[in-house]
Amino acid sequence: MELSTVPDALAGAFRDAFAEEPSGVWSAPGRVNLIGEHTDYNHGLCLPVAIPRRTYVAARRRDDRLVRILSRQVPGERTIPLDGLLQGSRGGWAAYAVGVLWALEQAGHRVGGLDVAVDGRVPLGSGLSSSAALECAVAVAAVDLFALEGFDGDEGRRALAQVCVRAENDVAGAPTGGMDQSASLLARRDTALLLDFDGDVAPRHVPFDLAAHGLSLLVMNTRAVHSLDDGQYGNRREECAAAVAELGVGSLRDMALADLDGSLRRLSSDLLRRRVRHVLTEIDRVTRTVAALEADDFAALPSLFEASHRSMRDDFEISCAELDTAVETARTAGALAARMTGGGFGGSAIAIVPASGVDDISSAVESAFSAKGFREPELFPVSAGGPAMREPWTGGR
Repeated sequence: MELSTVPDALAGAFRDAFAEEPSGVWSAPGRVNLIGEHTDYNHGLCLPVAIPRRTYVAARRRDDRLVRILSRQVPGERTIPLDGLLQGSRGGWAAYAVGVLWALEQAGHRVGGLDVAVDGRVPLGSGLSSSAALECAVAVAAVDLFALEGFDGDEGRRALAQVCVRAENDVAGAPTGGMDQSASLLARRDTALLLDFDGDVAPRHVPFDLAAHGLSLLVMNTRAVHSLDDGQYGNRREECAAAVAELGVGSLRDMALADLDGSLRRLSSDLLRRRVRHVLTEIDRVTRTVAALEADDFAALPSLFEASHRSMRDDFEISCAELDTAVETARTAGALAARMTGGGFGGSAIAIVPASGVDDISSAVESAFSAKGFREPELFPVSAGGPAMREPWTGGR
């Protein structure tokens, strides 16, 4: 289905389910992170871009405290009460949506029940933040439907991102750090978003118009199983917190890269040394990548992406055979730079490739996966897209 037809089709699914017109249709993008993995919860830097794959929600206010929600990708309709939400089940995929309403209330905003129909076009389990796209689409819908104040402009969107983070952490049970929601709500076309999680630092938009340089960003969804609430992501957070405690600092961002060797000697295990080395060197790689993009120095990217992937594979131990195969094959087939992206343990890799080479590089990756007996990957080029928004759909009232 062409994305331009999704709002009308989703509104039709809403009418079929709820026997009423939705009040509107909203959407929010998934993201890829160019560089800066597992740095957000360590008060570090990361550099995501929004992608054209989006999650759409059609919604209408209810007069009670119930949320009725369905997805075109998941059979069945769920009815979840807002009251006592944390006392019951976390609710599976629907918790990411309903949790946003709960988190808005916790932040002091008056909301109520909703009827919601979802059409998620961000591949599930791909490491492209389908969960954050759902949260952010529901969040911008709730702001409009309940006329909530304080969420205008970039500052308001930053506050809304924190609402979505709380929903994901406390209701859905996924201990993510905020990069995904910030990217989905604050992105701009043809730019990457430099996020600094050390204090109240405003995001910075960095030029990322690959087409102007004859390049394309190829997403390689390995289809290897990926989940942020299966414990592995949380383990990495706990390991970083243990290192912070042993080093006696406020966060790993407080450590100087120049003193890395001395800091590592103070840690009690090789495992913690590897985790800290990844975080500190990854933050430095984000800084150098931003400088390269702002100077149109694309020749600097191959070594930065390669070092980042190697660090995630060896020091943070979040890669897998499928991700390594995608990255290595893309490089061999002519990609300028390639690395895994996202939380790891499956999901996607990315490659910056010549625009004329997208098909050949994609074919090479598909052949490599087939030869190793992996699931067929999903490969598609993307450009840096815009943020969560209300769709220009005029069928509702």
